[in-house]
Amino acid sequence: MNLTDQALAHTNSITANSIVDPTVSIVIPVHNGGENFHRCLASLKQFIPAAVEIIVVVDGGTDHSEQLAQEFGAKVLKFPTPGGPAQARNLGASVAKGDILLFLDADVTVHADTLEQVVAVFRNHPDLAALIGSYDDAPGETNFLSQYKNLFHHYTHQTSNETASTFWGACGAIRRDIFLQVGGFDQRYRYPSVEDIELGYRLKRAGYQIRLCKNVQVKHLKCWRPSSLLKAEFFYRALPWTELLWRDRQFINDLNLKVSSRVSLLLTYGLLIAIIAVFWWRAAIWIAIGLGCILFAINFPVYQFFQQKRGVWFACQTIVWHWLYFLYSGLAFAIGTIRYHGFVKHRISKPKLMHISEP
Repeated sequence: MNLTDQALAHTNSITANSIVDPTVSIVIPVHNGGENFHRCLASLKQFIPAAVEIIVVVDGGTDHSEQLAQEFGAKVLKFPTPGGPAQARNLGASVAKGDILLFLDADVTVHADTLEQVVAVFRNHPDLAALIGSYDDAPGETNFLSQYKNLFHHYTHQTSNETASTFWGACGAIRRDIFLQVGGFDQRYRYPSVEDIELGYRLKRAGYQIRLCKNVQVKHLKCWRPSSLLKAEFFYRALPWTELLWRDRQFINDLNLKVSSRVSLLLTYGLLIAIIAVFWWRAAIWIAIGLGCILFAINFPVYQFFQQKRGVWFACQTIVWHWLYFLYSGLAFAIGTIRYHGFVKHRISKPKLMHISEP
């Protein structure tokens, strides 16, 4: 039975308003948003009707994000000191009036049809709890690493299962009553981390449906540099995500956890060991070449995508970063596994949910 059939079977428990015309509140956490936040607000002003509620929660910070949001007509709330996007989103959700909460990051811009697509999905699927979108294929920053990372994110979402197992805070929407019922984002995460993934896991545990809507797209404006990328990927994503995976046993063949990615991770470490072994055993070079060829073949669709979008030279450069991604992901998984089973397990089992102090 598809989503529409299930919805028709349960219409007696759903209000007519939620079926016909759900209202939307847009919630944006911001911490020193700068020019990217200005571009975010400008896109909302250009493409979002004035009647739509826009809530900006300033999570500490020292720049003029608060004044900027007020100038654009947003409802502004503020924490005097940073507490993380989870806390900020929860506060925005607590005062929102819309049936649907559309969460956006402060460094994305919406498309002309982003809101329309979101409303249409919830209108047509009244039993759907939440949806997530995708970055588009035209990242805002032009340097190689920003193009690579954001295009890779686009590719991952565009090639994944539409029946999602996680939530996404950069462009994700959820029915407000369900969001409040499950307790919102886990406020233990005091930096941009896996608070959205954790929410998605709780939604699925509670029996709710999440959908990946590949046509709901936003443009990511973030500029990635090697240091910022590795820090965010390793410490704020891979490590805490590993602990969540063990907590919820969500080793699903989708998104970044596809079987091809797991095999690639093992091959990458095998390749590394073979390369090191060459210093003592010359014949190991053939093992390294063989493993490298297999690794390349498994991930050829990814490199073909990069070639189609940005050319051969760009695709060649991505191979190094892609294989490095497998290396640091594997290291983070090993460390995260030891941490979880060693001394983290007892404290990750109790999320800090929707206890919001007024700023």
